Amino acid sequence: MSNFVYVLMGVSGSGKTTVAKELLKRHDISYIDGDYLHPRSNILKMSSGEPLNDDDRAPWLKLINNAVFAMQKTNQVSVIICSALKKKYRDIIRESNQNLRFLFLNADFDSIYKRLESRVGHFQKPQMLISQFEALEIPGEDEKDVYFIDASQNVDGIIEAITDIALKQNADK
Repeated sequence: MSNFVYVLMGVSGSGKTTVAKELLKRHDISYIDGDYLHPRSNILKMSSGEPLNDDDRAPWLKLINNAVFAMQKTNQVSVIICSALKKKYRDIIRESNQNLRFLFLNADFDSIYKRLESRVGHFQKPQMLISQFEALEIPGEDEKDVYFIDASQNVDGIIEAITDIALKQNADK
C-alpha cells in the first residue's frame, strides 16, 4: 500500500484549516476536519470555554485513527486536521496506520493568539490557547514521522513545505 495520510497538527490558530483548504484548491486530495468528529459533548464543553481533558479526547482520537485507516486504504493522498497535542494522542492515531505522517504547524504563542482574536464563529476561544500550549508536547526525535513546518510563514510557504514533504514520501516508496 502506498497511500499516505497527513495529519495537520498544532494548537488552535496555527493555521490547520486554512492550510487544508488551500491544499484542496491546489491538489487532488481527500480531507477531513477532525473537529467534525468530536462528540457533541466535547463541542459544547469547548463552546462554553472549558478545555477538554484526556477522557474527553479518547473517543475522538479513536475516530481519527479509524478515519486515517480508511483514508489510507482508499485515497492516494489524504489530509486530516487534528491538534494531536500530546505524544500519547499521536500514538493513538498511529496505531496500525503505517502510511501516516504528522505535519506540525509550529508557531509561538503571541502569533497564534493574534490570529485567534480575529476569528469569528469558531468554538475555540482565544483564552483557551493557554491550555493548548500547556498540553502541547513538542514532538521529539523519537517521532520520526513528524515534520516541523514554520506556521508563522505565509500560506504559500507552508504549502510549498508540505508539497516537498509529500513529494519526498512518494519518491521514497
